[in-house]
Amino acid sequence: MKAVVLHEYGAPSKLKYEDFADPTPAPDQILIRVQAVSLNPVDWKMRSGAAKAHFPVGFPGILGRDVAGVIRELGAGIDPAASGFHVGDRVFALARATYAELCVVNASDLAHIPPGLDITTASAVPLVSLTGDQLIRRGANLQPGQTIVLTGALGSVGRCALFAALEIGAKVIAGVRKKQMDEALALGAIAAINLDDDQSIASLGIVDAVADTVNHDVAAKLIAKIKPGGIFASVLGPPSNAALHPTIQINPIMAVPDPKTIVHYAEAIRDGKLKLPIDRIMPLNEAAEAHAIAEKGGVSKIILTA
Repeated sequence: MKAVVLHEYGAPSKLKYEDFADPTPAPDQILIRVQAVSLNPVDWKMRSGAAKAHFPVGFPGILGRDVAGVIRELGAGIDPAASGFHVGDRVFALARATYAELCVVNASDLAHIPPGLDITTASAVPLVSLTGDQLIRRGANLQPGQTIVLTGALGSVGRCALFAALEIGAKVIAGVRKKQMDEALALGAIAAINLDDDQSIASLGIVDAVADTVNHDVAAKLIAKIKPGGIFASVLGPPSNAALHPTIQINPIMAVPDPKTIVHYAEAIRDGKLKLPIDRIMPLNEAAEAHAIAEKGGVSKIILTA
């Protein structure tokens, strides 16, 4: 097969589109003919080596967490009648080594793409929906009626987190840039603050929780706004001053596969209840260029098609 291969940590140019051995499914795995994958920040952090302490790459290695495609082969231990999976089915998942024409996925992590949703859009869903949903439900343990500050509410993870919080029946204060405040309110936030303005942050009252997708200095400022016994949940680790707030529970979150959740969000996108903007679609062999664009920031989802 063709794949985007990383032989050493470094710049986007280290990603090479080349021949690579076809993967073989274990008895409990399914081989997917990849049709689309999406880029996520963890991809370029892994590529550069910035994330090697938590996500080391074995060289030569293939990056990628999101995948959408068609089933090519079932593992020997998978019964089509019992699993519901058949060769030719359209599927998507949170997986690994997806920047390739073929990849293997644990059957327990795989889901059917909802009818009416195209494969390209489906590939953008898994990691961001699982991260956003689990940030709110598992990390913040958000309850109906509670008030939460959600930073980065208009990013891909943030949009899914906002959707989850509103489903629960919570009140969301969106932490965004000034130009994004009106859009955040239109999506259902009860209020919005400008994360670039210390006065805007200082104007906040006390809240039940903070769900953070930004970190940096903002996290250190917001933790002081959480009530005693409240929760600071983050996908980027604790604030630098967490030790100064011993009554606040710090809950770091890393997404774990959950097929039912990704189907739920995919259906919401299909039905127009949730919007997950896609900036551009590029061929898999242009992964290095896609990384260079995405890493600069200021763009929404980039999709690679195989």
